[in-house]
Amino acid sequence: MQTGAKEAIKASYLSIAGNACLAIAKFLTGFFGNSYALIADAIESTTDVFSSILVLLGLRYAAKPADDNHPYGHGRAEPLFTFMVVGFLIVSATIIAYESIENIRTPHETPKAYTLLVLAVIIIIKEIFYRIVKRKGRETNSSVLEADAWHHRSDAITSLMAFIGISIALVMGDGYEVADDWAALFASGFILYNAYLILRPALGEIMDEHMHEELEADIRSIAITHPGVVETEKCYIRKTGMTYHVDLHIAVDALITVKEGHDIAHRVKDDILQELPEVADVLIHVEPDDEL
Repeated sequence: MQTGAKEAIKASYLSIAGNACLAIAKFLTGFFGNSYALIADAIESTTDVFSSILVLLGLRYAAKPADDNHPYGHGRAEPLFTFMVVGFLIVSATIIAYESIENIRTPHETPKAYTLLVLAVIIIIKEIFYRIVKRKGRETNSSVLEADAWHHRSDAITSLMAFIGISIALVMGDGYEVADDWAALFASGFILYNAYLILRPALGEIMDEHMHEELEADIRSIAITHPGVVETEKCYIRKTGMTYHVDLHIAVDALITVKEGHDIAHRVKDDILQELPEVADVLIHVEPDDEL
């Protein structure tokens, strides 16, 4: 298993443990502190536990090496699992919105003041989790891990909305008991928006959308500086899990032998693989330079 995959899997274990602990803390505090916003937050964290388990399964499957039936590896499983994670986000947002509306229509007690302290701690912890998992997702080129990071960020925003709603209910007093329920309803809309932000790049990945301009520039830079390469032409990049497969066209002197062109292509490929470890394979097509 590649180092990047191992790091991504470690981050997913952190997400599972963190979401489980916080879900319990939120539910207990919300139940005894009369705050549905916190209970709604606990519901989201509970779904996050299951989505993080999906992330773990997706990372493990995507890290499997290539075989006869999967010559490009199993990396495409990552965006598929990302779609499942988005499904969990939509389900949790729907549940929170429904329960918030029910609680808005039903009179209940004002939340306890100590729920604010718990929420403040949760917001800080979830933001830290977001930054850790997001960084690991970028370092390993894992779309599903970045999706999991957004779960932490959406959780932090949901908790912030609950904090604001409970603060309004406590400060304004009678008649404002449902402020935290309105906060939970607003948070459900934000969760749906986050679901779209997660879905969009995963959809682009599964459709081989061109989204790798910086990597393409690096590949062309390495190829064009190699002796024997006159210019680079087409450069197609497909992302499979945490690695990339590249199709590159290079132009060489039209008067050299086939073997010389073949050797140049191999040296270019070796240089790209050595300097860009995120690239799993390079297929190079050699063309004659018509101007020579």
